[in-house]
Amino acid sequence: MRGRYTSPVDSRRNGILLIVAAALLWSTGGIGIKGIADSALKVTFYRSLFAAVALMLFLPRSVWARRVWTSTATFAIAIVSYAACLTTFVVATKWTTAANAIFLQYAGAIWVLLLSPIVVREPMRARDVAAIAVAIAGMALFFVGRFEARGMSGNAMALISSVFFASLILALRREPRASQAAVVWGNVLCALSVLPFIAHDLALNGRSLAVLLFLGMFQIALAYILFTRGLAHVPATQASLTGMLEPVSNPIWVFLFLGERPSVYAVAGGIIVLSAIAWRTLVAEPLTEIPAPD
Repeated sequence: MRGRYTSPVDSRRNGILLIVAAALLWSTGGIGIKGIADSALKVTFYRSLFAAVALMLFLPRSVWARRVWTSTATFAIAIVSYAACLTTFVVATKWTTAANAIFLQYAGAIWVLLLSPIVVREPMRARDVAAIAVAIAGMALFFVGRFEARGMSGNAMALISSVFFASLILALRREPRASQAAVVWGNVLCALSVLPFIAHDLALNGRSLAVLLFLGMFQIALAYILFTRGLAHVPATQASLTGMLEPVSNPIWVFLFLGERPSVYAVAGGIIVLSAIAWRTLVAEPLTEIPAPD
């Protein structure tokens, strides 16, 4: 019996749909984190715990249970960066608006451009300098307007998250075969690292348990699996641009369901940052191999 033939056009369309579904799942992080009253570290622990279990169940053991990297030090940097990125993003989302948290974290792509010449010996070109300058100008807008200590601390935490995201990407450029293992073990490390800080308060009500199960199993694990499957059928540039649906949708869900309204400066800054990254992606190769973990 002959196998079913799938045309290149159908294959690409299916790949795009998988990436769109992944981006929409990722975009629910803001509303999930803000929709429950549990502390940032408690959210981080359970979300990563459930994500790690789901990823181990549904990813092939060959990609996470065996050594697929050549440098243990580089792989360690990758999983530490991933765990730190997850933690700081949750804290940022709790402390500042969802828009500020996601847009500032997404700017980690700009740090990749800045650090690539040093870390992976990639040359910096004029287009890179232009994208960096425009994106930094956009990022500055997040710190304009009414001053609130907690909000500004959240913005700073989101920037720290973006630096860890850049560190993850740069580490994976040196160990590209270890990306799936880094996601699995990064979630394991994240859960283990925050456990001592919340071990005295592990109780969850029904609402929190349901939300955290969704965040771990669907918003992180399923989204990542859908993205990797879609990436097999879609050019990296198209996948990167399609994935930008995530930072656009994240604050929209929070506004629609929780009523959180980002400032005009944040919206303008987000548009500038995403435009700079999208332009740089179109004129060259994608800045990041995987989306920002949030």
